[in-house]
Amino acid sequence: MILLLDAHTLLWWLRDEPSLDRAARASIADPANDVVVSAATIWELEIKRVMGKLQAPDDLLAVLESEDFDCIPVHGDDAIRAARLPMHHRDPFDRMVLAQALRLDAVVVSRDQVFDAYGVPVLRA
Repeated sequence: MILLLDAHTLLWWLRDEPSLDRAARASIADPANDVVVSAATIWELEIKRVMGKLQAPDDLLAVLESEDFDCIPVHGDDAIRAARLPMHHRDPFDRMVLAQALRLDAVVVSRDQVFDAYGVPVLRA
């Protein structure tokens, strides 16, 4: 199964936050699953880190590699799909995660209930 982590799930995992649901934690740790993170999520976190709005590793790509998580690039068709999604949610980063989940047939790992409106499988974080 492909697990696509959203921003807060990734941070909770990296910080070993107790907020992260046990089932989600077990699925992320399961070597049978492929864990991926969108390049858009990396961009989002880096913007917020540079602006001082959150604490995140300044070497996030190296950290992802050490966790054996793959960073998935944004393709042109992802951009078009994200723009054409119904406007249930306006956050461009979440919309990109949705578009990529649809392309990859991935399960989004998130606590954000807005993903439910788009019909993608969600594992509650």
